[in-house]
Amino acid sequence: MQWTSILAIYFIVWVMSAFFLLPFGVRTHDELGLDRVPGQADSAPANFRPGRVALRATILAAVLTALFVLNYEYRWVDAEDLDVTRLFA
Repeated sequence: MQWTSILAIYFIVWVMSAFFLLPFGVRTHDELGLDRVPGQADSAPANFRPGRVALRATILAAVLTALFVLNYEYRWVDAEDLDVTRLFA
């Protein structure tokens, strides 16, 4: 597999990981006992840390991409293994 393909796969996995990790660890103003700004949504986060989300997404994407590349090289799970039509034949 070319390094550009690995980089593209890593980027796609990173974006999906970041969106997956966004809601974890975020608390609202009510949960932290802080005063809200007038007009603020009840669900607005009080402690959002984009750097922490990016770091977690980077680590998760690196692990998932490494597993993907290793599976591509060693063929642990192949397309034939995912063929569910064989189950009903």
